[in-house]
Amino acid sequence: MKKLIALAMTVVMSGLVLVGCGSASTGTPNGEKAATPQKIVVGLDDTFAPMGFRDDKGELVGFDVEMAKEAASRLDMEVEFKPIDWNSKEVELNSKKIDMIWNGLTITEDRKKNILFTQPYMANHQIIVVLPDSDIKTKADLSGKVIGTQEGSSSLDAINSEPEVAKTFKEIRTYADYVAALNELKIGRVDAVVADEVVSRYYMSKKPGEYAVIEDNFGEEEYGVGLRKDDTELLGKLQGALDAMKAEGVSAEIAKKWFGEDIIK
Repeated sequence: MKKLIALAMTVVMSGLVLVGCGSASTGTPNGEKAATPQKIVVGLDDTFAPMGFRDDKGELVGFDVEMAKEAASRLDMEVEFKPIDWNSKEVELNSKKIDMIWNGLTITEDRKKNILFTQPYMANHQIIVVLPDSDIKTKADLSGKVIGTQEGSSSLDAINSEPEVAKTFKEIRTYADYVAALNELKIGRVDAVVADEVVSRYYMSKKPGEYAVIEDNFGEEEYGVGLRKDDTELLGKLQGALDAMKAEGVSAEIAKKWFGEDIIK
């Protein structure tokens, strides 16, 4: 009888071991279900073509959108894009409504105080856009003129970084986005627009002959992805993905699609 009981106990214990092994085969240490991929929420200005904007079907598309999707895929993360008020981008980030700002975000010393940046992935200029028949040929010709730009943009920062020039303007008017500013230029409500080169040239390519760019500009800047200051681990992973994308030529292919050439820094 004792032998039968011992044999029965052995069979029961063997079954328990097999059940335990079956749970472990799901790929998690304690038989738990595999965790769902971490989701990152990317904040963007959805009018900022060609970096991030809505196509004719209302879908979010653009260079930065594709870059973010590719990086998230490499990190095994889900990505959600959230349109935000660009003028409140730092508040959105630090209140954790979004996890990243990825939309032609210029790296500046002032922004570094509140934002953790990746390495620059693109260079950009702050150009001066006028009408083809404008008498504005140099930066000095902006004296006494009405200048338009986007509210809360690096273009406005670039203007303010040259106070000796800015103080000669008759007025600076800010708009919700660069497209609105360029439309104001077209109908004569402003005399010139200071804007991101990447955005402006893409927009102007759709309207050939309607605008001109003078040789002078308000300097070069660099684009980076912005995270919260304490998200150092996520920054490291993201930078690794961006480095790999560049080394493999993936970033270059995305750039060629949207700009016609490789403009990755």
